Amino acid sequence: MTAPVVDSWTVAGIRAATTPILARLAADAARREAGRDYAFDDVRALAAQRITLTGIAVADGGAGGSLRDVVELVVDIARADSNVAQALRSSFLTANQVAGRTDLPHRATVLARLRAGELFAGTNNERNGGANGTISTRIRRDGDGWIVDGEKFYSTGGLYASWFTGSATGDDGSVYGFTVPVDRDGVQRLDDFDAIGQRLTASGTTRLHRVRVTDDEVVPRDSHRLDSPWLGSFAQLYLAAVEAGIAAAALDDAVRFVREKARPIKHSTATRSTDDPYVRTTVGEIAARAHTARSVVLVAAEQLEPVRHLHGDRARAAGAAAAVTVAQTGVIAIESALRAAELLFDVGGATATDRALGFDRHWRNARTVANHNPRQWKAAVAGAHLLTGEEPPTTGLF
Repeated sequence: MTAPVVDSWTVAGIRAATTPILARLAADAARREAGRDYAFDDVRALAAQRITLTGIAVADGGAGGSLRDVVELVVDIARADSNVAQALRSSFLTANQVAGRTDLPHRATVLARLRAGELFAGTNNERNGGANGTISTRIRRDGDGWIVDGEKFYSTGGLYASWFTGSATGDDGSVYGFTVPVDRDGVQRLDDFDAIGQRLTASGTTRLHRVRVTDDEVVPRDSHRLDSPWLGSFAQLYLAAVEAGIAAAALDDAVRFVREKARPIKHSTATRSTDDPYVRTTVGEIAARAHTARSVVLVAAEQLEPVRHLHGDRARAAGAAAAVTVAQTGVIAIESALRAAELLFDVGGATATDRALGFDRHWRNARTVANHNPRQWKAAVAGAHLLTGEEPPTTGLF
């Protein structure tokens, strides 16, 4: 789908243009998931509206707006289809780096790609038998460039993307990041992701066989030199926003089912399910869970926003506090989504379990997103910070 030629993008304009696209995604989400049918056309349509320019300064060619604007957009995409929101995660993470780091290597190049509506995929994860985070992918010098060999898993959004970013270990033991076009010789994308939920996130394997990489496509990976080394806070907030969207989607299905299909239980005093006090209570609780999840992610976005403008000790203190807030947000968003998805089945009888409705996808999707990073760790890190002042780890999971 060809995007209109636009000299400048705005948050309001992007939101208006994406509304009908999200409506299409929501209407067809259950069917597509049941048939493993990727939403290529609608994802291209979202990219054509330059969604990832939200939160990037107008002076940089972005649409302006705040981190809260970004998170609200992510929640609404996830409400329409959490698979699509997850598949776009790497693209939004790339955009967030551009927005928050003027020292980002190759920043102008990345910004130009975002301005062109191009999408990104990326992962550091491998199934190599080692501890999570162990990097077996290798990068070595070869003439005036580099050669990368390895295999990455959880390449979220890989089938939608134009660019793939990963990490590799050099001969000197240092870790390097690299970004290459997905059609570069030696790059192979597999559709082999087989989780119980989030099945259409294109999060499968990316094989890298003697992939040639140029100097301007490689950067050293070392976040410890930054004033605030918690680069993963937005990445974790993004996952919480996806959970909030799932909770909202469960609410949408609950309301629609009660209005259009549910029948009162045999001994109910109501003649319509919409009048049954227990159904009303259940829908109200689902709504409360969805509201809670959305609220906490927006509050966290507002706390994370000013960190990027601070320097020195103030930046480190604010970054640590924001990372703890995001960790707490993850706990609440996960539990809210799981509970909302479970309660959905309490608004009707056996009919609510019909496969054609696809209601089970909300719980499966919420559970799969939650398993990215254990919420017990998030709670423990928040508790340690409150009790002893201990800083959260800089592993990218907080």
